Amino acid sequence: MASEGILLGMGNPLLDISAVVHPDFLQKYDITLNNAILAEDKHKPMYEEMAEKYNVEYIAGGATQNSIRVAQWMLQVPGATSYIGAIGKDKFGEEMKKNSKLAGVNVHYYEDEATPTGTCAVCVVGGERSLVANLSAANCYKTEHLKKPENWGLVEKAKYFYIAGFFLTVSPESIQLIGQHAAANNKIFMMNLSAPFICEFFRDVQEQALPYMDYVFGNETEARTFSKVHGWETDDVEEIALKISQWPKASSTHKRITVITQGKDPVCVAEDGKVKKFPVILLPKEKLVDTNGAGDAFVGGFLSQLVQEKSIEECVRAGCYAANVIIQRSGCTFPEKPDFH
Repeated sequence: MASEGILLGMGNPLLDISAVVHPDFLQKYDITLNNAILAEDKHKPMYEEMAEKYNVEYIAGGATQNSIRVAQWMLQVPGATSYIGAIGKDKFGEEMKKNSKLAGVNVHYYEDEATPTGTCAVCVVGGERSLVANLSAANCYKTEHLKKPENWGLVEKAKYFYIAGFFLTVSPESIQLIGQHAAANNKIFMMNLSAPFICEFFRDVQEQALPYMDYVFGNETEARTFSKVHGWETDDVEEIALKISQWPKASSTHKRITVITQGKDPVCVAEDGKVKKFPVILLPKEKLVDTNGAGDAFVGGFLSQLVQEKSIEECVRAGCYAANVIIQRSGCTFPEKPDFH
């Protein structure tokens, strides 16, 4: 059984504004499918336009928060997971708190008085998604909040930490603090490559965090971007996964394991100089609702078994199960109870 507070996530809590949109909408705002970007000025009007033109749903989101919610759902142990991030003091923030508590996650949000809660436009076309994040309050997270006794207490209690790469754009100092704590106390620290732009434009802070990472998650596009940025001159996902797993580590207690998903193709796991591949659960096209949250759900499922010290095979199987459930629903949502055996 997973104990209370065993898993702590930290990231950018965003309220997903999700809708099936017309391909012209993507063109208008210069966004591409299967990508995640930060909103620029030209994207600001799209949030209003989506709400006016399309049938939108509001769902508590943000990559790390999605993974933590899924892990919590898979574990079914109240308070097994905790989460830290910044929201605004507004109705979207209240909605987020309500959603998280209902999901059983112990949230400690930093509430910014002056900035609205962050949002993420989830534009769905033909089941594929494009994400445009307007971080707002999520961008205001401060290490001072993390250092407060009631929040640092969550860090001391946890044995596993998960942070999506997106948080590197907000508070690399907080990531360093948690990474150092994990290395010094033989705990497990995990991150996600998260998006090509993180590997490209936040390379320095990503490299500073890498030595602390015991697990690195990502998808094939992110892995190939990482390879390109580091001049590895290979597009071979297995080779890239191996190279990432062999990157120098701050602590030798745990070997680094790289886990790369490839959509409907097998999941690549690199460990100990070897690569194993695990098939995913294939879904008929007509059952696909949208891929938003699929990668986050995979990580959440994986973590739910990892914190119970299950084998890598079981962790991947749970990840594939969770992702399969999520892509048959709108946004990162799930039924009341998992059906994972």
